[in-house]
Amino acid sequence: MLSTEQLAARTDRAVRAAVAAATDLGLQVDEPRVLYDVFSVIVHLRPAPVVARVPTVVPPSYRRNPQAQTAQQRAELDVTGWLAERGYPVVAPSPLTPREPVRREGFSMTFWQYVEHQRSAEPDMAARMAATARLHAALRDYPGELGFWAPFGTYIPEGLTRLRELPDVLPPADLERAQQEWAVIAPVLTSRDVFAATFPGVGVQPIHGDAPYHNMIGELWSDFELVTIGAVESDLAMTGPDAVAAYDAAAVGLGLRPTDPRVLAVTEAAGRLGIVAALAMAPELPMLIDGVAPMLDLWREAPPITRL
Repeated sequence: MLSTEQLAARTDRAVRAAVAAATDLGLQVDEPRVLYDVFSVIVHLRPAPVVARVPTVVPPSYRRNPQAQTAQQRAELDVTGWLAERGYPVVAPSPLTPREPVRREGFSMTFWQYVEHQRSAEPDMAARMAATARLHAALRDYPGELGFWAPFGTYIPEGLTRLRELPDVLPPADLERAQQEWAVIAPVLTSRDVFAATFPGVGVQPIHGDAPYHNMIGELWSDFELVTIGAVESDLAMTGPDAVAAYDAAAVGLGLRPTDPRVLAVTEAAGRLGIVAALAMAPELPMLIDGVAPMLDLWREAPPITRL
């Protein structure tokens, strides 16, 4: 596990890399300020109205194949830029830098418009669900190419494989259960043809990929790091029946299909496995162990998945 000092040093390296890259791009950066630091260091490059997102905790595949990370970051920049150009409420790529990931000192970073935001009280989930339906309606027309459920097909099996070496993080019995459950649901989430055959009539489309109702700054959608092709149910996993009902009401009003309970169940199962697999990054982000503990307990209490 990285120590507190090592985590702070990593943050400092990420900030220095962002400042150096921004300066090379012609930005004036006098007072960088870290806004957020978990999986990525988010730094406001003051006085420029630009925020750099510098991923610091990434899947092993990105370390082995940096081009895969660059490709996903390009997809995120392209999707958000496309939405912004059409007037949709989204945190947009910065117009002051090229719309392209920048690699510096071992980090691959992207640059975004700075948005002032005051955190409010508990968000209105019904309003967030309606906003998610509007986002899905907008994304249906996105013309670019995206992978099929890229987060599930990469992060979960990689994480479970790595957890074999971390028995102190996840007991072997839990790992065995997670691997068995992934074997059951993986075929429909890693093959578009298998998904279509298993759930005929349930279409797929570009989706946010990571709880869009949660990843909002005010009224603006943000953090499309996992943007992908998939079923809309994946963006609604584990929100609860009231939230799903609010989404369905808004979606039908927009000409979208309502959610399919079977697909929602599968994507929620995948979401829970994603939380388990995330523990593989605990050595680089020790807070994960306590952070996911409540969800891990709920997963253990639920019946194991043995079939679709």
